[in-house]
Amino acid sequence: MPRIPLGWLAEHVDLPAGTTAEQLAADLVRVGLEEEALHPAAVTGPLVVGRVVERTPEPQKNGKTINWCRVDVGAHNEVAEDGSLRPRGIVCGAHNFDAGDLVVVALPGAVLPGPFPIASRKTYGHVSDGMICSTRELGLGDDHDGILVLSPADVVAEPGDDARELLGLGEEVLEINVTPDRGYCFSMRGVAREYGHATGASFRDPGLETDEDATPAAGGFPVELDDDAPVHGVPGCDRFVAQVVRGVRASAPSPAWMQRRLTQAGMRPISLAVDVTNYVMLDLGQPLHAYDLTQVAGPVVVRRARAGERLTTLDDVTRELDPEDLLITDSPAGAGRAGRVLGLAGVMGGAGSEVSEATTDLLLEGAHFDPVSVARTARRHRIASEAARRFERGVDPRLARVAVRRAAQLLVEHGGGTVEPALTDVDQTAPRRTIDLDLDLPARLVGVPYAPDDVVSTLRAIGCDVEPAGDRARVVAPSWRPDLVVPVDLVEEVARLRGYDEIPSTLPSAPAGRGLTPDQVARRAVAQALADAGWVEVLSYPFVGPHQLDALGLAADDDRRRALRLVNPLSDEQPTMRTFLLPTLLETVRRNVGRGLTDLALVETGLVTTPSGHETPAPRLPGGARPSDEALERLAAAVPPQPRHVAGVLTGMRERAGWWGAGRRADHTDAVAGALLVARTVGVDLVVAAGAVAPWHPGRAAELRLPDGTVVGHAGELHPRVVAALELPARAAAFELDLDAVLGARPGEPVQAVPVSSYPPAKEDIALVVDEQVPVGELLAAVRAGAEASSAGQILEELRVFDVYTGSQVGEGRKSVAFSLRLRAADRTLTAQEAVAVREAAVEEAHRRHGAVLRS
Repeated sequence: MPRIPLGWLAEHVDLPAGTTAEQLAADLVRVGLEEEALHPAAVTGPLVVGRVVERTPEPQKNGKTINWCRVDVGAHNEVAEDGSLRPRGIVCGAHNFDAGDLVVVALPGAVLPGPFPIASRKTYGHVSDGMICSTRELGLGDDHDGILVLSPADVVAEPGDDARELLGLGEEVLEINVTPDRGYCFSMRGVAREYGHATGASFRDPGLETDEDATPAAGGFPVELDDDAPVHGVPGCDRFVAQVVRGVRASAPSPAWMQRRLTQAGMRPISLAVDVTNYVMLDLGQPLHAYDLTQVAGPVVVRRARAGERLTTLDDVTRELDPEDLLITDSPAGAGRAGRVLGLAGVMGGAGSEVSEATTDLLLEGAHFDPVSVARTARRHRIASEAARRFERGVDPRLARVAVRRAAQLLVEHGGGTVEPALTDVDQTAPRRTIDLDLDLPARLVGVPYAPDDVVSTLRAIGCDVEPAGDRARVVAPSWRPDLVVPVDLVEEVARLRGYDEIPSTLPSAPAGRGLTPDQVARRAVAQALADAGWVEVLSYPFVGPHQLDALGLAADDDRRRALRLVNPLSDEQPTMRTFLLPTLLETVRRNVGRGLTDLALVETGLVTTPSGHETPAPRLPGGARPSDEALERLAAAVPPQPRHVAGVLTGMRERAGWWGAGRRADHTDAVAGALLVARTVGVDLVVAAGAVAPWHPGRAAELRLPDGTVVGHAGELHPRVVAALELPARAAAFELDLDAVLGARPGEPVQAVPVSSYPPAKEDIALVVDEQVPVGELLAAVRAGAEASSAGQILEELRVFDVYTGSQVGEGRKSVAFSLRLRAADRTLTAQEAVAVREAAVEEAHRRHGAVLRS
């Protein structure tokens, strides 16, 4: 986000004296520029200019030599016993200054960046009453080889003057948030213009073309625009300005005022050539690049990359280039030598033509690149450069020549040398588009009665050329506003500058509609039911890495490892899309446990990606234009299935201890209950059977099936190795269901309410002894089937398990399962014989299926 030093902004707009960053933020927010942060003054307390009166070197026993100095700080000098003022005594370890030099002195009470408070202290046998400061100590750069000596040619100051004001260290800096359509506000020029709109302050545009800039250029360094493969039908470069500057001390340090402003704006000063291009970019909004002229052979050619080309960029990374990348190259192949790649157009230069210590001759580049092309290249190579940040939002195409001229002037002024009279300006920019605007449209859309004259004056204020003709107008947007392309864009500008506070707050009436779909209603019902049962819903990112699947104990051939890999993942450690929810949900649980929250019941509903391996490759769609229907169909065919799952994890206590009881730890039964709750909410009966699949415990896990036998999920206790790998509380449990499959199994007809019987129920209890390996769920299904098939008819109202017993009374390897049956008829009171018939039928079916016998 751009940082706005108030002193720099005041060069372009009349900023009232005493304006604070907070007041500036309040003014800018009225025109849509939101405050991101306020950065206070870098230095507080007394920071003054001092003149070194004496410098006495004193060798120390440790081999180091320090300087005992007397520094005249004007009215801040120390008071002698006779009442006179005498220079302060200060110990300094640097040696790049001498008596008579002007320096910056931090007096006791000052606080330097860090924060680093200054106080009088005894050191090396002296009382050092302050500190002579270096550039780095003042936060003005990284130079720490010596202290900052003020040049009389750069500053006019006397001992005792306020150095904070002199160096700009007392300035506040406002950081603002710029929306993607307002790229011109990534410059002092753009923000100053908006401040003028907000307050009516007089704005002085530093980016206006002069008569010289409007004159066609002849000669100069040869440049060719040869984009034979535009990515979306728009040339990647439609203007290229090149200027040669010779005899410049390119690697010399830039002036102190420029370094200060760059630092305030969040950029590190490097050298004169680099600092000048960065300064002009921050000031005007036009990115520039400086090449070492001796490393460039003409002509410069702007073209697309070819197969196999590589480039080592300024960050010392060698990059494999893509055919869509727009490049800056020198002499092309076939012109006597192989064409070299000099840089990624609008993104980053190459190391081969970088300005070095020996550079004296420069080639300045100022160009206009297509935003879509730059954005794709920057994202493809993961380069978030300042230039790309501006180009991808749109740069003023009329600014390149102005910016190059300004940069050349600064280089000559501070680095010597001469500007060659010949200039290259290859200008293929298209005429600005004309927008036909109904002058009543802003009033109709916004709801404020804007008069046509108000609309015209507002659009002219933002730089538009407006030709009214009755109730309509022909509008040409300014060159720095590429976002203004259709009438509604102009309506938004009218509303913004006339004031959002003028727009009435009126609630719109809800239009008639079809409401939620049945699936949406069902999903919301599931979320509500889980929340009512004490589950907390969370969301996690759908990206996973192999290490997360390894922690869950998935086998190498597990189908869930066959995941869709992203071309440009947010993190190289998580390059694939999840195939089930538990990897990302368990990461959320682990993070909560690590912060001391151990009693958890977290649930997530989300999409998973399950590639079958038969998907067709996705087509590469054009930018800036709607794809064809065929391309969209191919894109849809390339997208693998993405079913919606629901998963939950429980750790710690399910019921906390208190005066009401001892509490209860969550276990596998709670996970099964959570899954059954999901199914029951949408009217589906799941069959619970034993199942063993990672990451669950093989002996405490259940497989969840639809009545037709389709497996739709699992639930139970997590495997101890998984719990240990994720550092979760012992006996953690989880469930996961294919929610789409469950919803697809809902009955086709709506559930019909039945009359409540007024006849009394009959109750029967049975205890069945079976082998210990028989799942209780299967035994329950057998009892239900037998009871419902009895001769007494459909009178089973409720069936539940209320006890499971193992012990000597039932024999080794056996268990007793007790069931409670509640029977009721709709039209009569049941007889004892009817109740017994149901009981016997249930026992008989359980015996037939599992060899169950009544417990004696």
